[in-house]
Amino acid sequence: MTGMPRSALLATVDLGSNSFRLQICAVEEGQLRIVDSIKEMVRFAAGLDENKYITVEAQQRALKCLSRFGQRLQGFKPEQVRVVATNTFRVAKNIASFLPAAEEALGFPVEIIAGREEARLIYLGVKHTHPPTNDNMLVVDIGGGSTEFVIGNALQPDIMESLPLGCVTYSLRFFNDGKITSEKFERAVSSARIEIQRISPELKQHGWDFAIGSSGSARSIRDVIEAYGLSSHHLDAAAMRALAKKVIQAGSVKKAKLLNLKSDRTEVFIGGLAVMIAVFEELSLTSMSVTDAALRDGVFFDMLGRDLDHDLRDETVKQFQHRYHIDVLQANRVNQVAQQCFAGLSQNLPRNQLDMWQKYLAWSAQLHELGMSIAHSGYHKHSAYILDNADMFGFSRQEQHLLAVLVLSHRGDTKKLLEVVTERQWWPAVLSLRLAALFCRGRQDIQFPSDTSLFYDFVEKTCTLRLSAQWLQDNPLIAGSLEQEAQQWQYINRHFIIEQQAS
Repeated sequence: MTGMPRSALLATVDLGSNSFRLQICAVEEGQLRIVDSIKEMVRFAAGLDENKYITVEAQQRALKCLSRFGQRLQGFKPEQVRVVATNTFRVAKNIASFLPAAEEALGFPVEIIAGREEARLIYLGVKHTHPPTNDNMLVVDIGGGSTEFVIGNALQPDIMESLPLGCVTYSLRFFNDGKITSEKFERAVSSARIEIQRISPELKQHGWDFAIGSSGSARSIRDVIEAYGLSSHHLDAAAMRALAKKVIQAGSVKKAKLLNLKSDRTEVFIGGLAVMIAVFEELSLTSMSVTDAALRDGVFFDMLGRDLDHDLRDETVKQFQHRYHIDVLQANRVNQVAQQCFAGLSQNLPRNQLDMWQKYLAWSAQLHELGMSIAHSGYHKHSAYILDNADMFGFSRQEQHLLAVLVLSHRGDTKKLLEVVTERQWWPAVLSLRLAALFCRGRQDIQFPSDTSLFYDFVEKTCTLRLSAQWLQDNPLIAGSLEQEAQQWQYINRHFIIEQQAS
């Protein structure tokens, strides 16, 4: 934080039914960069008694957390901080007597938002961090005490609904003793379906083109089913039913010892799974992608009052170039040559994928040297690590991993490619960036003879480069590097063939 003015910071506090979270972001050229994040599993909804009163114990847990948040927010001005509270604050009958103590501990006013406002802010966070599209998206957010359903494609959504379905409340209501049976689980799913039936006709009538799940429940379910190979990067009904069967057979989530399930999700996992299955079955969903965006992201963007006229990913790339002191001229040079190479190497890719791959290639070219700000030696490894792990607004984790693979692959030993290039269709982009970095090693603009051509054969795993013999003679550094590249490809049982054309 040294050297960063407080005025450049924004903070949100999300007081959810399951967890409380404080997040602080720096505002840099209209972009948000996370500088601190604190999450505590307060389980506020678990403190609701049968009469909807928050117990003293739950209040004390919350106040201790808010005191710690308040200490972190010392020095912030009121206009820099927004505190939003959700379902449990909405339904607790004694919340009015708790609020003064909560606001004193935190040092800022607490805004208890309505269910539809919560839905709007969740949608805003997803919309701002998702690639631009004109298609309608259905956003489903299973929180600790409520589930929000939103449909839209513009800045203002068309439908916003909130139902009293939550991973905490359903886990307590149907599995309070920790024991899970088939009968209990089906009762939980049926109960959730009955609730969803109140809004499903309106949702179905409006329609949507794709569905996105946000919140911890969606992410934890995705992580577990991926760990078991039941699905890849998304949720589907069969995978979730298989997961439920595994838990039921074990008798509890704890005994099931689910892979990739974080310990802080164990107590509320089964309730979230039951609600998500009910969502799929009641809305006849076949697939749902999962986003890292959440309510707090929507609150940030609402504070900024941004529009959506441009691709947020382009902004993020520019910000990273500035932050990591990237040589933009060299990055543009490498991108230009990479696109030229890709035009030849991508001939066997489906036409409808070309625009997407050209974007991924451009972003990876523009960021391939960001690791040089750490060290020149092995900079591509530093670059890949940052791309895989950084907070990159607008990019999904899958997209970040793809960029990391392209950047890691652009130089060095080819043997690593067999481990990291896990999809067949990635090879043309990998080779394009690799060749572009080789051709642009001199960090000068480069012109190829008009008869230069490239082709990649997926079946034979062979790349063929046709280039003027005279041009190669005039560029000995590149000629030598190409020969070394051809040798590298032999190490992985692939072929890089250089055909010299007569002048």
